[in-house]
Amino acid sequence: MSAKRISLLAFPLLITLLFGSAHAYFNITQVNTTVVLSSNTTTASVIETFYLYMSNASVNVYAQDRSAYNLSLVDWQNILKTTQLTPHILNPRFSVSKLTFLPGSIIPQGSGADALLIMTYSIKNVTTVDEIAPRKFEYTFNDSVLNFEHTASGQALPQNVRFTLVVPKGAQIVSISPLPDSPPPNFVGNYTNVTAFSWYAAEPLYRFSFSYILTQSLQGEVAAYFTNIYTNDKEYIYIGIVVLLLLSAAYIYIKFLS
Repeated sequence: MSAKRISLLAFPLLITLLFGSAHAYFNITQVNTTVVLSSNTTTASVIETFYLYMSNASVNVYAQDRSAYNLSLVDWQNILKTTQLTPHILNPRFSVSKLTFLPGSIIPQGSGADALLIMTYSIKNVTTVDEIAPRKFEYTFNDSVLNFEHTASGQALPQNVRFTLVVPKGAQIVSISPLPDSPPPNFVGNYTNVTAFSWYAAEPLYRFSFSYILTQSLQGEVAAYFTNIYTNDKEYIYIGIVVLLLLSAAYIYIKFLS
């Protein structure tokens, strides 16, 4: 085979390789941010799921990095060349805690591959709480913790982002603005027996508000009372226990050993 013919055959292969390398990339196609609100604290748990698409040329890179140890969230932001891989619920006064990040396995998709990236963490003071009646508490979502796309009018959800709030069972919704995209209200305009509310499709969030009422059971009230006593006076409780033990030891010594 002549050198000219070999070069003619090799040229398309070279173009293909160069074209494939030029189009090697990562792309986060969808983000789901779910905030699980608590019934007895203003701290919330957050679960974020990132749907990642990668070209065939990037599969090996992702596989190697996934098997590496001690890669931080910043490292993954640099690897994937994206700013979307970040906590979308942030309190300016408190850092995230219990942060975990799990890059999922590769799912081949013909011309490329998909993977799920899951990030979980906890955030303090996501809500504020006021006692409005005996054993009735109103929780209000703190919109300053939202960390989505900033626009000229304020924050808004990008097209590929879904934001979900999960309230405790039995919560009575007081106000929601803007109205969630899912679920729709029932015929009287209320949300009965609904615990998950979602916004998506570029929903503006610059006037976001969300509040609900929880009624505490009598058992819960008693438990909270003793928990508060322990939290506020635990030093005195410890001292009392030590004094009681010393008195018991002294009584035993005097009664049986002296």
